[in-house]
Amino acid sequence: MAESGEQERIKWTTTVIISSSLKNYEIAAALENQSHKVRYSDSVENGSIIFSVSGVAFLLMDAKECIMSAKELFVTKIEKFLNIHQNSFLVLFAALYGHEEWKLIFRIQQRFLGSKLRILPVHNTANAVNLMCTIAKTTSKPYMDSICYRMITTKAYIIEQSPVWKTLQKIKLIGGSINPN
Repeated sequence: MAESGEQERIKWTTTVIISSSLKNYEIAAALENQSHKVRYSDSVENGSIIFSVSGVAFLLMDAKECIMSAKELFVTKIEKFLNIHQNSFLVLFAALYGHEEWKLIFRIQQRFLGSKLRILPVHNTANAVNLMCTIAKTTSKPYMDSICYRMITTKAYIIEQSPVWKTLQKIKLIGGSINPN
């Protein structure tokens, strides 16, 4: 257990590809401040952030701009983003989520029902960076392997210590035939 505690204290950094349209935004500075290697690109969708090692892509959109713009504009942008990125998230910014913002999320969910799009409603830059880094970190290879190992170990421990499991073993339901007595 001490080893996993030490691993978590080590600061996680990775290469992040950010749309050049976000170059002067607070979110790019926040990622740079966390010691990530930030690379700007004109070839990625405007408003997108890609964690290449994790294979995770985020599309940043402002809820107010989506509400004010024509539905086709932001839907087309989301569709294009989904066609390019397999593991994709829509990060929807709003300082306060009121009726209009939740209605927007509902419309997006209805439109992209059955797709691989996941929506992350966020309030501010710190909230967005924290969520994006957490998702990217947990989906990166070494951390995913560690999480899978921990879950398997926990499952084995629960099964070993479970009173239900012990009762089933006593009445010999596990490992073969059912004993009616």
